[in-house]
Amino acid sequence: MNNRDQESKYFRAKERVENIKKFYTSALSYVIFIGFLAGLNYWIDEWEYPWFLWAAFGWGIGLVFQGVKAFGFNPILGKNWEERKINELMREEEEQTKWK
Repeated sequence: MNNRDQESKYFRAKERVENIKKFYTSALSYVIFIGFLAGLNYWIDEWEYPWFLWAAFGWGIGLVFQGVKAFGFNPILGKNWEERKINELMREEEEQTKWK
């Protein structure tokens, strides 16, 4: 394996670690802020209308997508699809330049 591949793998791993770190930070913010909104909702109208659930649901959807991106879970395209596609396109480009 050459140095270029090692660097590429390192930078991809570093980017993934950063995404996971951002996800955990967002998840902690979610728990704290939604907990605060739930307490405020209870204090204001004692669960007469649980409006904080709208914020929890909306932010939760975004958090799920961020987690999917951070942990690389993609049931539609499969595991390592992006890496395989990049390699395929690179091979095609190499073959095209050979014939020119």
